[in-house]
Amino acid sequence: MAQLTIRLDDDLAAQIKAHTDGLGRSVNGWAVAVLRTAIDPEFADSDTERTRARLARAGFLMTPSSALRRPRPDPEKLLAARRAAGRGTSAAAIVVDDRD
Repeated sequence: MAQLTIRLDDDLAAQIKAHTDGLGRSVNGWAVAVLRTAIDPEFADSDTERTRARLARAGFLMTPSSALRRPRPDPEKLLAARRAAGRGTSAAAIVVDDRD
């Protein structure tokens, strides 16, 4: 997983912290939601829709392109993966075997 470091002035950092505390979210979770909302409206929820509107007014929204969209998995391959995941040793059996 990638990390992003940004520099903020103390006042802005305090405002963001107070805002996220009020939402009951972490600063990281909020920042990820804002960034996702800025580039892909499919990730927007009611809280981030207001942020999306602000970003649009400020000119910071990116128009999603086909290059940014994740391709849908092949339905047949997905079904095969689901079936394969159901076979094998259960986690409970591994724990029991390990205790013996």
